[in-house]
Amino acid sequence: MPVYKAPVGDTLFLLNDVFAIGRHANLPGFADASADVIEAILGEGARLCEEVLQPLNASGDREGCSRHPDGRVTTPKGFKEAYQAYAGGGWIGLAMDPDHGGQGLPYTLGAVMNEYASSANMAFAMYPGLTMGAIAALYVHGSDAQKRTWLPKMIDGTWSGTMNLTEPHCGTDLGLLKTKAVPNGDGSYAVTGTKIFISAGEQDITENIIHLVLARIEGAPAGTKGISLFVVPRNKLREDGSVAENNHVSCGSIEHKMGIHGNATCVMNYDGAEGWLVGEENRGLNAMFVMMNEARLGVAIQGLSQSEVAYQNAVAYAKERLQGRALTGPKEPDKPADPIIVHPDVRRTLMSIKAFNEAARAFVLWNALKSDISHRSGDSAERQAADDQLGLMTPVLKGVLTDIGFDNAVKAQQIFGGHGYIAETGMEQFVRDARIAMIYEGANGVQAMDLVGRKLGRDGGRAIMAFFNEVGGFLKENAGDEGLKPLLGPLQLSLGHLQQAAMWFMNNALAKPDNAGASASDFMHLLGLVSLGYMWARMAKAAQEKLKAGADPRMSAKLVTARFFMERALPETAAHLARITAGADTTMALAPEQF
Repeated sequence: MPVYKAPVGDTLFLLNDVFAIGRHANLPGFADASADVIEAILGEGARLCEEVLQPLNASGDREGCSRHPDGRVTTPKGFKEAYQAYAGGGWIGLAMDPDHGGQGLPYTLGAVMNEYASSANMAFAMYPGLTMGAIAALYVHGSDAQKRTWLPKMIDGTWSGTMNLTEPHCGTDLGLLKTKAVPNGDGSYAVTGTKIFISAGEQDITENIIHLVLARIEGAPAGTKGISLFVVPRNKLREDGSVAENNHVSCGSIEHKMGIHGNATCVMNYDGAEGWLVGEENRGLNAMFVMMNEARLGVAIQGLSQSEVAYQNAVAYAKERLQGRALTGPKEPDKPADPIIVHPDVRRTLMSIKAFNEAARAFVLWNALKSDISHRSGDSAERQAADDQLGLMTPVLKGVLTDIGFDNAVKAQQIFGGHGYIAETGMEQFVRDARIAMIYEGANGVQAMDLVGRKLGRDGGRAIMAFFNEVGGFLKENAGDEGLKPLLGPLQLSLGHLQQAAMWFMNNALAKPDNAGASASDFMHLLGLVSLGYMWARMAKAAQEKLKAGADPRMSAKLVTARFFMERALPETAAHLARITAGADTTMALAPEQF
């Protein structure tokens, strides 16, 4: 059976030694997050994920969710009790506003818990994860009355939340949506339409579900300019706030899908459901993007999470599986064969996954800290810089971490050989579950186009120039460090590739937009690789300092893994640059009938 151990030690190294989270004690909520408190929180969160959530992962996948004739949905055995334990522990409200029942701790800690929970049981983690996204949207764009009505019970887990965008005839192109909202004359609207692919759309784990639904008010402009956002509860509320009858909201069916079987992906029908406008009329996408950006960071973490849990199981198997002898002679001559971890190609595979996982975790936490700064800092310039970075890196996080996370799940499955294809090892579930993360919250090609079409040139390229300056400054500051030289040279070269690619887009994309479209994914991965390389350089510097202080001999493994990444992964930036500068001519040359 699969295993999972939350990487608490690695997380603490990143928070304390690489990013020095303690220096942000001036930000609201950070003063309460001392090193001891963080260690205790992560330890308790790890225990919950390892002992409560992980044991339900395989069984939840086998059982799946069931829809009953009356539209009710039953989640797998144990999910309701696990959700009560999760919510009862305060994990949903960990980083939420204390005024609405949250604990007010850094969002960064919430991101850590998201990784642990998703590694342990990705399908389960989507229930509280989507609720937290809905809370964020209501917190930013909801009225005071809406916040008082909905947030406290969503934060304490009594109610859950969802996001309703996609319809049968439109996915990313939301301007085509047909769901309509008709004013009732009392401030509410009657919402009618069908939404598909709604994760956690119906379930039996909370007493109410608060749906955030995109719809078009009658008479609104066509396209995206006429879209509004509504809060539509599954059940109406009585005057005292208790749950009343169904609000003409029903689950028409559950999608039969490749993975995440423990999460109910629903077709949702709204038949004149009572809803309330969130934010301004016809500005629904602005409000929904708060939830979508939160969700994209969460999906990036899902990519990392499946790579991590697949890696842990592959390592355990590679240490136990006996097959063949080491090329340099038997390593365990008293046994009939050596464990497969002695073989260089197995090592190459495992090291590739390990090097990605540790850098990706750093990349996530670096940007989670920026999110905290952008929302909590009293310095407007600091907030702006953090927001710039988040805008630039959100599509990179989502696209790169889920692309490589899925690839790594497949690589880890390969370590098992034929056993990886058999359900009992759990590896094929990790592969199936990881696959969805590349698709939802904006397919990765869309993320790449968002990056090059909107984020790269925004504000005169201010965000990408700030990134160039930060990485360049690190290289210059540490140029005399002999221990870092094997890392800084490759990073300098790849940064140059990224700068050349950005300049190429400036010179070639405006006049010929297809050049941008054909090369967007390569640019996204090029920026992602340089970001991961920068993370490794920073981790290596912190590891060196810990080794010099005589602390934690595990840091020597960090230095080896950093060099592996620079030697084996970072050179791919040259290939991305070559593909980018090839342009779009051959990509667009064939007529449709020639395919």
